Amino acid sequence: MPELIAPTTRLRSAWLEARADWGPGAHEDGFGLRAADEVDSPDGFAAWVARLAEPPKPDGSQGRPGPVGCVYRWIVEDGRVHGGIALRYGPGDFVLPFGHIGYGIRPSSRRRGLAAWALGRMLDEARARDLGRLLLVCEVGNVASVRTIERLGGVLEGVQDTEFGAVRRYWITL
Repeated sequence: MPELIAPTTRLRSAWLEARADWGPGAHEDGFGLRAADEVDSPDGFAAWVARLAEPPKPDGSQGRPGPVGCVYRWIVEDGRVHGGIALRYGPGDFVLPFGHIGYGIRPSSRRRGLAAWALGRMLDEARARDLGRLLLVCEVGNVASVRTIERLGGVLEGVQDTEFGAVRRYWITL
């Protein structure tokens, strides 16, 4: 049975195996990995995992109330990292480009329902934070994500062109 767990250095080898499954240079949604993160060394990996666990920051930069943060979880089963999922929260300009939730499933673990399962668990996390309404964004051609989001109640707002290409924008009311 899969579980959602907080990122941990204990699963470094399993996470590196998942990253290799995506292939060199591929973006893995849901992991919070930035270009500046160095995850190949044990120390770099530990620093990245520590950053993912940081508490929310007050949003003083734009004078908006409330914290800005992200809850990261890995989708794990039998010590294998199948993917990652992140719940972003804070002011609208923090989530509007990419949505409240982003996720990715490694290629060898797809077509097992893991994305829908993990999204359902993150919707529970969002309810616990009283978020009320969530934006999810996916590439227009990502049929698997379209089906996953719609299966969990996503209502299409429309298609929008972005600097990364056309995306479908969905809202889920909790």
